[in-house]
Amino acid sequence: MATTGLRQYPAGVPGEVAVDAWPSLVALLDEALHTHRNRNACICLGRSLRYAELDQRSLQLAAWLQAQGLTRGERVVLMLPNTPSFLVAALGVLRAGLVVVNVDPQSSARELEHVLKDAGARAIVVIDQAAATLQQALEQVPVQHVLLAGLGDLLGPLKGALVNQVSRRVRKLVPSFRLPMAVPLMAALAQGRRLQPRLVRPALGPDDIAVLQYTGGTTGPSRGVVLLHRHVVAHLVQSRAWYAPALARIPAGEQPLTVAALPLHHAYGFHIVALLGLFTGGCSLLVPQAQDTGALLKTLERHRVHAFPGVESLFAALLRHPGLERVDWSSLVLCLGGAMALQPATAAAWQARTGCALCEGYGLSEAVASVCCNPVDARGYSGHLGVPLPGTEVALLDDEGREVPAGTAGEIAVRGPQVMAGYWQRPDETARVMAPGGWLRSGDIGMLDEQGRLRLVDRKKDLIFVSGFNVYPGEVEDVLAQMPGVQECAVIGVPDARVGELVKAVVVRQGGAGRPNEADVRAWCEANLTGYKRPRVVEFRSQLPKSTVGKVLRRALRETG
Repeated sequence: MATTGLRQYPAGVPGEVAVDAWPSLVALLDEALHTHRNRNACICLGRSLRYAELDQRSLQLAAWLQAQGLTRGERVVLMLPNTPSFLVAALGVLRAGLVVVNVDPQSSARELEHVLKDAGARAIVVIDQAAATLQQALEQVPVQHVLLAGLGDLLGPLKGALVNQVSRRVRKLVPSFRLPMAVPLMAALAQGRRLQPRLVRPALGPDDIAVLQYTGGTTGPSRGVVLLHRHVVAHLVQSRAWYAPALARIPAGEQPLTVAALPLHHAYGFHIVALLGLFTGGCSLLVPQAQDTGALLKTLERHRVHAFPGVESLFAALLRHPGLERVDWSSLVLCLGGAMALQPATAAAWQARTGCALCEGYGLSEAVASVCCNPVDARGYSGHLGVPLPGTEVALLDDEGREVPAGTAGEIAVRGPQVMAGYWQRPDETARVMAPGGWLRSGDIGMLDEQGRLRLVDRKKDLIFVSGFNVYPGEVEDVLAQMPGVQECAVIGVPDARVGELVKAVVVRQGGAGRPNEADVRAWCEANLTGYKRPRVVEFRSQLPKSTVGKVLRRALRETG
C-alpha cells in the first residue's frame, strides 16, 4: 500500500504544502532576492556576496545572454565549481528565460561533447581551468557562445584588471586556446550592465523547462532529466517545510549558514544547498575544493555553521582528520546524509563528536533531489531513509507493476509534484520508468516498515556508488570497448571503506596478448572519463562469465571478487 508516512511527521510539519504558490522558479527567486537583499547570499574564500549583488549580477548576465540572441527555452551549460560565479550563472540563465544544464567541471571532453550535443546547447559558462577540455569538445560540437569564469571572479570589485587577469590565466593554462567567441565572464557582466535596460523578463509558467539535470544511463550515455519550473518550486516548498523544525533552533538574529561542500552541479547540491539556501534567506559557505579535508576544516573553524549536507565519504574523512576537534560545532542544528548509504559507525561517531545527529534521506534526480527524509527534530540516526516529503507518496511494486504486501521487498515507486516530466528527447526511456497514474519507477529495491519508513534493500542492479556519485557500468564499458586490443570487458563495484565503492574493470584482451596492460587502461580512461568514473582496479581474464544467451553476468563477477 502506498505510504505518506504522516504518522512520523514532526509537530508543525504539514502533510501537504502549497506547491503552486509561485508561477515559476524565477518568480520565487525574484522574491527571495528582494526580500533578503541586505543579507549575504554566499561566502567564498573569505569574501562575501550579498543578495543585492547577486540580484544585479544575474540580471546583467541575463541581459548579456539575451543580447547574444538566445531565446526563451534554449539551453545553457554550466561547467563550474562551487564559486559565486555558479550562483550568478544559474540565476542569470533562469532569469533570461533559458534552461540550466549542469555539468561536472572535471568531465572529460567526450562527456562534455555528449551533453552539449544532446541538449542542443548554444552557450556554455565554464571555469577557465577546463578550457582544454572545452576546446577538445568544441572540435566536434560547435557552441556559439563561451563565457570563461575564473576562480576569483566576483570576489572583488568589477575592475578591468580582474578581467585581464582571467584572460592571462587562460592563456597560461592553454597556450593553444583559440576561441574567438570566448568572453571572460566579468567582461560579459560589464557589458550586461549597459544592456540591462533592454532585458526582457519572460512570463515563465509552471510548465516551462527550468533544468536539464544529466544522469547516467545504465546501458548507454547520460540522459537529461527534464525538470519543469513547477517541479523545482514544489521541491523547494516541500524541503523548506521539512527542514523547518531544525532551522527553528537557530538563535534569533542569526542568518542560517550552510556548508556548500557538495558540488553544486550535482542535483543534491544544486537544489538542497544553492536554491533552497536562497529560498530560505540563508547564506552558503562555498567550498570549491571539498576534497582537501584539512582546508575545509580550517574554513569551518572561522564560521558558525548551522547546516551541513554531505555524503558518507565526506563525513568519514572529516572524522579521520585531527582538525575536526578544532571546529566549534555548537551552532550545528542540521546534518543531512544522502546520495549513498550512511554507515552506522560514521553516524554514531559524528553525533558523539559534533553533538548533531546525521539525518539520512533518499532521492534521485528524476524527483529533483528528494523523496524521503528522516524527521529533523533531533531524533537521531535511525538506520532508515525516513518517510516521504509532504505531498509525496511511495509504493513498492513487483515486476508487473502491482503493489507488494506490507513487509515485502519491491521496487520503489514515487508519486509527487517533484517527479520529472521525463527524459529529454527519449520517449522510450521515459515510458520505461513512468508507470500509469504518474508513478516513477526508481529501479531501487526497498521495504516499508509498519510505521511507513523506507529502508533500502538493494540498489539499482549494477549501479556503483563512489563518494555519493553514481557510476553506470555501461558507460565505462562503452569507453573501454573502444580501446584497441580490448575484446570484451565488464565493470563492477568493489567495496571500499573510504569512498563506498571503487570501480573495477575486468578486461579480456584480443588474442590473449600482453597489451593493453593496466597502465594502458588507466591512461585510456583518464583521457575519456571523469575522475570518479575511472577504474581503480583492473583485472585481466581469459573470458567473462555469461548466461546461456551470451549476456555478461556482472553478478557472478561480484561474487568471485
